[in-house]
Amino acid sequence: MNTLAQKIIDAHGGLDAWKTFASLTAHLKQGGALWPLKGHGGKLDDTNVTVGLGNEWASHHPFGANGKVTLFRPDKVEIKDGTGRVLEELEMPRASFAGHTLETPWTELQLAYFAGIAMWTYFNMPFLLAAPGVASVQLPDWSENGETWQRLKVTFPKEIATHSTVQTLYVDADGLLKRHDYDVEIAGNTPGAHYISGYTTVSGIKFPTERRIFPRQPDGTSLPEPLVVSIDLSDIKLH
Repeated sequence: MNTLAQKIIDAHGGLDAWKTFASLTAHLKQGGALWPLKGHGGKLDDTNVTVGLGNEWASHHPFGANGKVTLFRPDKVEIKDGTGRVLEELEMPRASFAGHTLETPWTELQLAYFAGIAMWTYFNMPFLLAAPGVASVQLPDWSENGETWQRLKVTFPKEIATHSTVQTLYVDADGLLKRHDYDVEIAGNTPGAHYISGYTTVSGIKFPTERRIFPRQPDGTSLPEPLVVSIDLSDIKLH
């Protein structure tokens, strides 16, 4: 890893501490224009998520009004009832998004896939910078709202299912995340600027509790509206 990647990991609690845990649970309150645009307004407004730390999997519960539960892995996504019975499943789910644009509606299984890759990525960042096959390189500093942030370009291997192969992290002088840019490949490569704040410390690891995602313009600046996704996190626990 380069020195900036190491600084960011250390600022969030350090890799050794992170590796002592296998999973994480949290409560989510979500909003924004994306969910109704994709045909699923309200379905994930108030839910819980469990993600693997390192191993890539995630589960949302409840998933909608009927108490359903999802299980996302890169090669398969499932929707189960409250007893664990599989109601629907989709193998190689990413292929199902071929030809999609931002406006293309999602099936419930596609929604479960998107929510899975998103929350797994967010909770495992920045410790993903130390994962096998992940490469990073420092970019020129970025000024925004009177602040100067260091930037790190991150390239993911194909084995990791995430928003896009190339992403950019922005961090403050202490190494804490301020912004996270990516292009949502499964939604027509839609560019997003994801703002990060409200840090709390859980078992020695620092986690942001407020996330706001806005459209990103070609010059890298973000638009103040629409609010694409909002995520408020509480009751974070490491296991």
